[in-house]
Amino acid sequence: MNDCERVVAYCKEHGSITQMEATNAFGCTRLGARIWDLKDRGYFVCSVWEDGIDRFGEKTRYKRYYVREA
Repeated sequence: MNDCERVVAYCKEHGSITQMEATNAFGCTRLGARIWDLKDRGYFVCSVWEDGIDRFGEKTRYKRYYVREA
């Protein structure tokens, strides 16, 4: 199973994925590139920005991706 397949499987099970979830779940440190690959393969991908707090207690933003088969 490659990283693209893992991203799709993760989204099927959990509904969405973030960079941190991809890194923790299966060591994918280039989620944006895998999302681009999935779009190129015909998958429907949408994303939303979310606000959070980083490990230093400072505000941060990150994307949450939703992947569906076309």
